Amino acid sequence: MPRRPKRSHNGGPPLDDYEGPPWGKGDAYIFLAWRAALDKAWRAPSRAVMLMRLERAERLGLTYEEYTLEILERGRHLSEDDADRIAEIRRTRRSRRSSHFE
Repeated sequence: MPRRPKRSHNGGPPLDDYEGPPWGKGDAYIFLAWRAALDKAWRAPSRAVMLMRLERAERLGLTYEEYTLEILERGRHLSEDDADRIAEIRRTRRSRRSSHFE
């Protein structure tokens, strides 16, 4: 009789014992295309671009990662006119930070 998983276990297969391809049972082409897109999106930009994003993020009260993620997800740069979206990002930051200690 198999053992019951722990309470915090998600019910998925063990990751250490898997011997198949990294894309699992899905389509290899889709997996590789997403992997390439992810690598390209998070590739380090030039120094000038990083400094520009850092300055804009600090001016808006966001971290560099939050500002860059907004560019990657929405495809646009935030400005002072986007006060509602900036406030929403800050609210989610507070909830994520406090949930780790509860």
